[in-house]
Amino acid sequence: MGNDGGSIPTRRELVREAAKAPSATQVKEAQREQQEHYWTTCPLSHKPLQRPIVSDSVGNLYNKDAILKYLIGAEDEEGISSKADCDEILQRRVKSLKDVVELKFEIEEEDKDETAATVQDNSARKGEKWVCPVTRKQLGPGVKAVYIVPCGHVFAEEAVREMKSDKCLQCAEPYTQDNVVVILPTKDADKQRQMARGVKLGEQGLTHSLKKASGSKKRKKHAAAESSTTTEQSSKSASSTASSGAIKNAATAMLTAKVLEEENKKKKQKVVGRNETLKSLFHSDKDKHKHKDGDFMTRGFTIPADARR
Repeated sequence: MGNDGGSIPTRRELVREAAKAPSATQVKEAQREQQEHYWTTCPLSHKPLQRPIVSDSVGNLYNKDAILKYLIGAEDEEGISSKADCDEILQRRVKSLKDVVELKFEIEEEDKDETAATVQDNSARKGEKWVCPVTRKQLGPGVKAVYIVPCGHVFAEEAVREMKSDKCLQCAEPYTQDNVVVILPTKDADKQRQMARGVKLGEQGLTHSLKKASGSKKRKKHAAAESSTTTEQSSKSASSTASSGAIKNAATAMLTAKVLEEENKKKKQKVVGRNETLKSLFHSDKDKHKHKDGDFMTRGFTIPADARR
């Protein structure tokens, strides 16, 4: 081989290497980019996050006006997601304003030099930044932030953890640890905890904001009535089955036979009806005296008596 202008491929060129798993650094970088996007952009309207800002039970952030437009079914000409896309994003977590909590951020005015450097990365909050009122750290992708339900005050997670208080550090409203919600959680444990909290509140007839769900009493009454009716029916069916043995199968067989018999009768009636229609077109030997000239198929055309005159 050789001297023909061709080339001999090597094993490295023929065998593709398996795709390498992303490194820990790459995973963290991708996660940080995603966090920056969700900290600055409303996923419903694709617009920069601007106060008033609300959060659902899993800690996602939205513009309040986008939630209102979704709830009333309004369409935005400037590119708001379709109803189906919004449903997929919200996952049935927001059915009314009771299912979101309006967040109260501590605002700190930025210096002119700092504003010019941060506007490119955070166009949603020109000239201001969100900070923890206790640690004074800027809240964003690099800081784990939480808020308290139902007041909505936002803090750095370490401030709430270190203070170990059962009252809000801003408004002194009492709260429990279950009602400390992580904003845009990255750990699976936080996500699972907040999802379990939402399920638990739903079972208690409460919303994310700890307000009573609309129609919760009615649903409870209907559920109780349905459960009692179902229990009575099941007990009756159980007793009848126990006393009658295999009556259920016999009744099914009888019903099937009855239906088949009715279907056969209908078919016979159709056949008889067709036969009678055909017979009416032709005469029989019994009624020859009524049809001297035969039927309309054999007697031909006859001139009426009045027409001969």
